[in-house]
Amino acid sequence: MGVFAYDDENSSTLPPAILYKALTKDSDSIIPKVIPVIQSIQIVEGNGGPGTIKKLTAIEGSETSYVLQKIDAVDEANLGFDYSIVGGPGLHESLEKITLQTKVVPGPDGGSISKVAVKYHTKGDAPLLEAVLEESKARGTGFFKAVEGYVLANPAQY
Repeated sequence: MGVFAYDDENSSTLPPAILYKALTKDSDSIIPKVIPVIQSIQIVEGNGGPGTIKKLTAIEGSETSYVLQKIDAVDEANLGFDYSIVGGPGLHESLEKITLQTKVVPGPDGGSISKVAVKYHTKGDAPLLEAVLEESKARGTGFFKAVEGYVLANPAQY
């Protein structure tokens, strides 16, 4: 198995605790509202804590697909959340899994920065395809911006 890693950051005007809550606790209800291709996010195993497996179902065009997401660690005190994409037809065929370690830290002017360390675990000696990396980065940024936009548009809920 090959392992390919990169780090990414996204800045927000939202305070760290609010951004963390939206990206972790509330994301299952927010994401289907703000990303039209995501139809549902359901817990298929567990209670929402570490070890929980969620199914994210998407419909693109006439095709329905899903990925399975496993929660690896939750650290509310330090605004950390780690999870892995571990299966499903939406996970590229060259990948065994993708692991993400996230942390929300204070940013400038009361805002925050979401930091993520991503590791792609490929099957066998397969290289990480540039197209897979770029699509994954774009989706991650898209998810972040969509959730942030929802919170900014609905401040009374936070």
